[in-house]
Amino acid sequence: MVVRIRITRPPPVSEVAPALAGILSLISVSCFALADWKILFDVGWAGPFFVSSGLFSHWQIWLAGTVGAQLLSFRLSRQPPLIS
Repeated sequence: MVVRIRITRPPPVSEVAPALAGILSLISVSCFALADWKILFDVGWAGPFFVSSGLFSHWQIWLAGTVGAQLLSFRLSRQPPLIS
């Protein structure tokens, strides 16, 4: 059995943007959870953080990722239509 999928043109941006905004919201929540974990580890209330050295071993980086992903998600979900 052979299944053929024919794509004539890519989906318009107005259809892709909401899906990408939803994915970015989930990434934002994940980054926030990792920032919380790192802060609680530094205080001594949580187990060892999975990144022990380097850039991603700081909670500020994870919090900046949270803010960046959420801002981009907000921008994509509020995108005006391309054709009015």
